[in-house]
Amino acid sequence: MSLRITISKENYLKAIAEAESEGEVVKAVTLVRWLGVSAPAVTMAIRRLRRDALIAVGEEGQVTLTAAGRDIANRLLNRHHLIERMLTEIFGLEWYKVHEEAEQLEHAVSADFERKLIEKLGASRVCPHGNQVGMDSPAHRRRRGLRPLDEAQAGERLVVVSVFERDRELLEYLDGAGIRPGVQVQVVASGEEMHLRTEARATHIERAAAAKVWMRSA
Repeated sequence: MSLRITISKENYLKAIAEAESEGEVVKAVTLVRWLGVSAPAVTMAIRRLRRDALIAVGEEGQVTLTAAGRDIANRLLNRHHLIERMLTEIFGLEWYKVHEEAEQLEHAVSADFERKLIEKLGASRVCPHGNQVGMDSPAHRRRRGLRPLDEAQAGERLVVVSVFERDRELLEYLDGAGIRPGVQVQVVASGEEMHLRTEARATHIERAAAAKVWMRSA
């Protein structure tokens, strides 16, 4: 009898993979925060996922994906990535809106449609927010020579590579400040606020937001 994978299970498995990609050790409280659900709901979900051999739970409560669980999470992450690209590249939806739309549509994508999207869009590994599909952790980004904007010093010239995409309010804030993937900036001052100059204008963002923006040297 085949295992029934519900939308709820997919969401939990994907959230575990996403939290890991941000360098977090995943526990029940992590999933409460990532998914915005109650602690009892997470406890029940963990019990079901463990029963189905999709996750393993360590002695200190750390949750990790099994090979089967990671396969499901990766499939969903790939489809999410393709939908984001479809919405921006084909339909012209604003880059800061596509993550939430893709969250809704990713569960409805069939294998046939996924193949058609790959044929249409190509196999780029980068989404409209500049993030690579899959396990792209902070450590992986640093190995590629990237670092968060809040670590930059006055006088540096940098290019925005990627931003944290799972916060619509943050994305709208950055877009309003003219900070998006591909934009070149010069750091004017680095304090509680990062004062920046782009090719278009002078701008500034809060340091907490700057920590969610990954840069490379221009």
